[in-house]
Amino acid sequence: MASNDGVSCYYERDGDGDPVVFVGDAGYGAWQWGWQHAAVAGPYESVVTDVRGAGRSDAPPGPYSIADLVTDLTSVLSDAGFRSAAVVGAGLGGIVGLEAARTTARVDRLVCLGSAATGDQLDLESLYAPPNDRDGLKQSLKAAFSDRFVEEQPDAIQQMIAWRSEEDASPRAWEAQIAAIRDYALDAAYEVTTPTLVVHGTDDAVWPVERGRELAESLPRGEFAAVEDAGHLAHIEQSKRVNDELLAFLADDE
Repeated sequence: MASNDGVSCYYERDGDGDPVVFVGDAGYGAWQWGWQHAAVAGPYESVVTDVRGAGRSDAPPGPYSIADLVTDLTSVLSDAGFRSAAVVGAGLGGIVGLEAARTTARVDRLVCLGSAATGDQLDLESLYAPPNDRDGLKQSLKAAFSDRFVEEQPDAIQQMIAWRSEEDASPRAWEAQIAAIRDYALDAAYEVTTPTLVVHGTDDAVWPVERGRELAESLPRGEFAAVEDAGHLAHIEQSKRVNDELLAFLADDE
């Protein structure tokens, strides 16, 4: 457990090798990284964090800022004994990674999954439901995946509902996290010189794929990978494809 000015930030580590730190999307607990953890732990050291407000991290009163979440990330790195690490962020976590890469020297490589350079004009409410509302959780997962995935993977949807009921953010913490997204804009993309891979589902109904493509094009060392027929949680829906992209990018030392 790391500490940032009295806020406890939970993380778990597994595997050997260079560290890869996962920073999650708004609302979700660490369950969202179950599809990447096994692929990364082994060739790398996988470090899975709970964003403040979710899982086993503290949930102080909001609103939160991206700067708060960046210092949470650097606190985890310091507590784990890492000078720097590769960072993989989804949605909100991608924005945290961008700002950490812009303002610190602690991000070696960055992967943004279903993210963007700004949170302006994103209708995020469809992705959230309170952890005690199982019907709402099911409906909000429909917004996070393609229709095909929801129809073909009912058991996976039920398992995710169970995980969300245990780990996801409360309504108050969700609003605090969303405030951080809405207030952020990457105005100086040229300052992010870290090699960055932007991966985005083409059927993302909440964080539009055009936002991801524009982000990659704005970065000096940005690359873009579209995941066809996948929704917002493309790293779950098309985990093999995303993991292949992730591991190839991490292995590229150029």
